[in-house]
Amino acid sequence: MRPIFTPQMMTMNESSKQALEQAEQEGKYIRKVRSFVKREGRLTKGQAAALEKCWPTLGLEHSQGLLNFNEVFGNDNDVVVEIGFGMGKSLVEMAKNNPQQNFIGIEVHRPGVGACLMEADEQGISNLRVFEHDAVEVLADCIADSSLSKLQLFFPDPWHKKRHHKRRIVQPDFVQKIRAKLKVGGVFHMATDWENYAEHMLEVMQQAEGYSNQSENNDYVPRPDFRPLTKFEQRGHRLGHGVWDLMFERTA
Repeated sequence: MRPIFTPQMMTMNESSKQALEQAEQEGKYIRKVRSFVKREGRLTKGQAAALEKCWPTLGLEHSQGLLNFNEVFGNDNDVVVEIGFGMGKSLVEMAKNNPQQNFIGIEVHRPGVGACLMEADEQGISNLRVFEHDAVEVLADCIADSSLSKLQLFFPDPWHKKRHHKRRIVQPDFVQKIRAKLKVGGVFHMATDWENYAEHMLEVMQQAEGYSNQSENNDYVPRPDFRPLTKFEQRGHRLGHGVWDLMFERTA
């Protein structure tokens, strides 16, 4: 059966379109296609307790607007941002191993945020802050241009079906938004266990203005020691799955 369009529906569509166009003309950020699906899941008691205990000191709110890193961390150390940290174990490990750097994690899934805070609390980590919000909006509204030494994107949703490829977060427009936030010499570090997505990332980055590939072969780099090997990744290695790291430096 064909869908039936009523005059009211047509009016609503036209109104929505006009509102969208007006917002874009006014320079407002409009989120069109999301690169994630938010799956809440249930908080464990430990995660819930960690959120209540640690959020006042380690949590950041999108509503705070543009951050002053010196005020947030109490120092002027380099800042590393990780998008989509999952349960946060490797992010906490990196923060623990690199006390001379500051880390900000961005994650939309509340149980992961709670798990990350729980791990950070157990490890006594003070150089880590977390957002529970859409990363693209955080970058646009909370991170100053030319302020990051590194941005990490590890194992993002591959959206492996071809019709979903438009949802992949690594797209030409997105990588230029990343470049704006990196200092000159700062690095955009990606990792994926989907070969097709690795090829997609490489193609996008090779065409991106203002970046230089840190790979000697102009493709992928070996996993650097500072990126912890997760249990998920170890299991993949045992099963013969590949993992591809890409590191691109901002040059201009």
